[in-house]
Amino acid sequence: MKSKKKFIKRSTLEGYCFVLPALIFMMALIAYPLVYNIMLSFRNLDVKTFKGDTSVFVGLQNYRDLFANPTFLLVLKNTFVFTVSSLVFQFSIGFALALFFYKKFIVAGPIRGMLLISYMMPMSVTALLCRNMFMVNGGVINDILLKLSIISKPVEWLISTRTSLLTVIIANCWVGIPFNMLLLTTGLSSISEEIYESAKVDGANSVQRFFYMTIPLLRSSMLSALMLGFIYTFKAFDLIYIMTGGGPLNSSDVLGTYAYSLSFGQYQFSMGAAAAVILFICLFIIGLFYLKLTMSEEVD
Repeated sequence: MKSKKKFIKRSTLEGYCFVLPALIFMMALIAYPLVYNIMLSFRNLDVKTFKGDTSVFVGLQNYRDLFANPTFLLVLKNTFVFTVSSLVFQFSIGFALALFFYKKFIVAGPIRGMLLISYMMPMSVTALLCRNMFMVNGGVINDILLKLSIISKPVEWLISTRTSLLTVIIANCWVGIPFNMLLLTTGLSSISEEIYESAKVDGANSVQRFFYMTIPLLRSSMLSALMLGFIYTFKAFDLIYIMTGGGPLNSSDVLGTYAYSLSFGQYQFSMGAAAAVILFICLFIIGLFYLKLTMSEEVD
């Protein structure tokens, strides 16, 4: 009996030893910066109070100042417009491509692999590529549209307040479509062909099989694609920062780029921390919602 307890105690201790490095990593690189950022958002640390640490506790004043600032409200609106618009196009086109490549034909594999290149490329490379493509002079997008007589003069995609947000949405969709296609294709592959054959025998047509069989059976994959896509898109930074820098006139700014600009461009560290906390709260709520839906799926 004693040897059994000793063995259990030893196994438990070994388990803690294996977990300890990951715990230290998360505490040092995730938990500490997060807690410090939250604490910083309640102070008035800026370029004036940085030297000598003369900042003081100001409570929720930074958050009040942010929500009273029209620029921040514009940035908050841009963030949701950017996220929702990207999700709509990414998911719908990715779903269509998943249904297309689910059909077995000779070049399905090679074409699907080529589409995944944009997803596998580093985001910084994608941003530089898209920035060059959308240049006013010499950009391939304007060149194609001019040759097709769709436009009469080059469009200022990246330097116009009317088109800058649309441009980064298009670039983000180019990255996100393969991600949605991959997840949904995996979900389609898990559906047994026997189910469709049985439904066909019972007289169900292709439209009925799609809406009453494919959609319900893909519910978990669709939920994962939407929730993960929302999280990845909502916290976008590098793509927008490299392509437009949030400009012109904050027309393509989102919470990630705006928080960076406040902290390292305007040196209003506490205001930038407050903006980052708001970003974290939004993602935290979405994460809880995703976990609740996932748990309900498992119970069902």
